[in-house]
Amino acid sequence: MGSTEEDPNKPISFYDSSSPSQPLLPKPPPPVDEPATTTAVGIQPDTNESDPTQFLQISYNYGPRPFKDTPFLILFILFVLCTFGFGIFAIFHRNSNYGNLSSYVYNPSSDSCVKDSVFADWAFVGFRLYSSSNSSFFKDLIWVLAITLILSVPICFLLLLLLKHYTKQIVYISLPFFVIVPIFINVYWFVACTVSSSCSDAFPLAYRILVLVFVFLIIGVIVWIFVANWHRIELTVQIIGVASDALSKNLGLFVVLPLLTLGLVVYYAPIVVFLVFASFNGKIVPKESSGVYKCVWKQDSWVPAYYALAILTMLWSSTIMVETQAYVISGTIAQWYFSKEDTKPRRSIRSSLRNAFGPSSGTICLSGLLICAVRMVRAAVDSARQDDAHGFVNLVLRCCVNALLTAVDFVNKFTINFAAITGEAYCTSARMTYELLKRNLLSAVFVETVSTRLLAGIMFVFSAVYTIAVYTILKGVSNLGVYAYLVAVLAWLVLMVVLSFFVHVLDNVIDTIYVCYAIDRDRGEVYKPEVHEVYVHLPISRNHTSTFAPRSLGV
Repeated sequence: MGSTEEDPNKPISFYDSSSPSQPLLPKPPPPVDEPATTTAVGIQPDTNESDPTQFLQISYNYGPRPFKDTPFLILFILFVLCTFGFGIFAIFHRNSNYGNLSSYVYNPSSDSCVKDSVFADWAFVGFRLYSSSNSSFFKDLIWVLAITLILSVPICFLLLLLLKHYTKQIVYISLPFFVIVPIFINVYWFVACTVSSSCSDAFPLAYRILVLVFVFLIIGVIVWIFVANWHRIELTVQIIGVASDALSKNLGLFVVLPLLTLGLVVYYAPIVVFLVFASFNGKIVPKESSGVYKCVWKQDSWVPAYYALAILTMLWSSTIMVETQAYVISGTIAQWYFSKEDTKPRRSIRSSLRNAFGPSSGTICLSGLLICAVRMVRAAVDSARQDDAHGFVNLVLRCCVNALLTAVDFVNKFTINFAAITGEAYCTSARMTYELLKRNLLSAVFVETVSTRLLAGIMFVFSAVYTIAVYTILKGVSNLGVYAYLVAVLAWLVLMVVLSFFVHVLDNVIDTIYVCYAIDRDRGEVYKPEVHEVYVHLPISRNHTSTFAPRSLGV
């Protein structure tokens, strides 16, 4: 019984069960005895799987969110408390004689190790400070790395600005360099090594030719990949442009995310100190070897267990920080996506941080634990591959394990995006994300692979051009000689790390917009028409059948 005047700020709707033009479509029944976790996103009871109105209420949850997956948060806190507790114990329980091991000798009369005062007086004789004759090398290296680190910030913002306004031009200009730069580097090192007598003597001509041909084969494979996926390039260009525009409207992420990384480094510092002092816990004991006794350091029995605990805590913490960053990116971009065109979300980053370190902290801990487990299992599989484990059975097992780990990585990738949007628990988010993509026949593989590889290629081109410029300047203004190669490579490495972080953020933005578009498509609404104009051209997945017919305007 309200006003029938339409709200001009309401998003375009392809489907509205309350519209008078739909008299035969029943409204979804109100939830009965639904838990708070379900009503937070407005999901109706699973009474009829084919009911098209069942999943219409999935959207960003602006309201209060209950805590989810709390046991995993408690487990992580226990790991941290144990790591710090035993670390403090290691500091106060350390043996100060650890550094004087070389001054102890075996005493047969007491069958123990005693301190040799004569040796102790001369223990540090001959100790000298190292003075490098290549001080100019270290000076130039520090200056180049510092300048690179400073310039990496404007380079990232320049790249973002170019991708926002000139995406197509940047991509099509960069594509030839994907081939030209490797060819140039391949030919250059071959000629330089041939001209240099020391390099040609250490690296025979036959081996140089073999490496040259091998690199050209790799370049040929890259060209073939471009040709085979050429029809996808245009769509990928538009996807990157949309994501760059969304990221440019949330530049505060470039302040918050590095601060989170810095916080992780500060958090690591005491753990590293604890590990160092843990090695000081033990005693000097005699050890017999081939009839000769010598004094050795014997660690306390609990020290290896503490090493395992601390390293596991550090690994888990690193994956938690990665998932926290993805969560904050997803929450911030989702609030931008579901906001009205004439309004800008306020404190979106702050609310995402509050949710990440509050109600969804347990979900992030669980997600980080899964990623940590996947990486450890993958490392174990790679280690076993290098051992003597041969045979068909071992090959099949490795393939199955790798397939399972890849599937877990892929599911987790979109699960954390969905959890940031809805505030649901991890398992619920994983199930709902799968069902959401399945109902809308969307192919997430395209979004994940093509755009990521294209961004990685652009990153490589920018860093390679910068490295060539650094090397040219060093050859002209310094006398480093062959060390100029090393300085240029280290500068390339620093810029690659920074640009990799930028690409990682942009990748998460692309994934978040993809999930938001799937929610829009599922609800039959259009919050961001410019996104729909691009993502509507995504390839359709034929692996699943839709649970209901696609909606169209006016149906």
